[in-house]
Amino acid sequence: MTRFLAVAAVAAGLLYALPAISEPCADANALGTSRTLAVDPARLSRIGTMQYRETVALAPKEVVLTFDDGPMQPMTSKVLEALRAECVNATFFLVGRYARAHPEVVREIARDGHTIANHTENHPLVTMGEAHGIKEFETGFFSVATVLEPVHVSPAPFIRFPGLFSTAGVEAYAKRKGLTVMSADLLADDWLRIPAEQIFVRAMARLSQKGSGILLLHDVQPGTALILPKLLNELKTRGYRIVHLVPAPGTDPVIAAAPLVAEKPAPPPPVRHAVHRHVATKPIDASNIHTAAEAIGHDKTSAASDNKVPRASVSTITPVAASAGALPEGTIFGRWRKTMQERRGAVAITRPEP
Repeated sequence: MTRFLAVAAVAAGLLYALPAISEPCADANALGTSRTLAVDPARLSRIGTMQYRETVALAPKEVVLTFDDGPMQPMTSKVLEALRAECVNATFFLVGRYARAHPEVVREIARDGHTIANHTENHPLVTMGEAHGIKEFETGFFSVATVLEPVHVSPAPFIRFPGLFSTAGVEAYAKRKGLTVMSADLLADDWLRIPAEQIFVRAMARLSQKGSGILLLHDVQPGTALILPKLLNELKTRGYRIVHLVPAPGTDPVIAAAPLVAEKPAPPPPVRHAVHRHVATKPIDASNIHTAAEAIGHDKTSAASDNKVPRASVSTITPVAASAGALPEGTIFGRWRKTMQERRGAVAITRPEP
């Protein structure tokens, strides 16, 4: 406990309170964003207790929402709708090639006041060597920054390793470049093939056990998009508060003048646009049928993945009931991570320092 309080105190000194970026919430009964904190990468370069000693200093029942692997339709737009309905701000770790394929969705994320961060260009689910990692993150920044130019927004200096497969060489690059490597404090296992209701059960059980933290979700997962309104409502009912992370002033990342990895942008699938809002054209399946490989691309286009979503009315879908209780935090994730490394002959990922 003493060590935790010491770490929390240090982290608290590395954050600065800022006013909310988005407009004030018109719904007095909405969950809302309790406060906005700015992270200075020069002082807090690695956060998330799943891998590192430090994390952001949160009070009990404070939650940071983060979403990985997008944008992918129709799921990302449904996630945005749920966040908008509760006036909640989150951090989106975008994959560069998907950002180029769905530029209007990326700009909608920015217009809603969310933080936009870097999840590499292609989401390689391997432990990347330094050269490989630098190319992936530099090109990811270039792609996202290019898409954001029309709305005059810069990506945050935050990066997250695909699969949390961090390596010392790429972490050293991030420190040199003034970037914060953001891991997580807890998961909901939404990247597994589990029913939507199980995502809800595991998220709430682990939040209850841990008390607060950075929650890692995936906006590409149908189950997550489907269950998010219920999750946000339950957070509100139980008295949780949302904290929004943004960069400290003057810490915008330096964007390369050209991409380091030449790749032709994937053609975006047909979408329908509404005034100031991006509207999804396909419904969401409650069974969370996308596997982890499908969700992250894995050399499949987003359009191909979208074709797997059955035609059904989202408003009439009832989530599949949970068939098992919540598993201990990290149990399945650790097993999956170890299996992926062995399968690909990868080096060990970064572990928490003693």
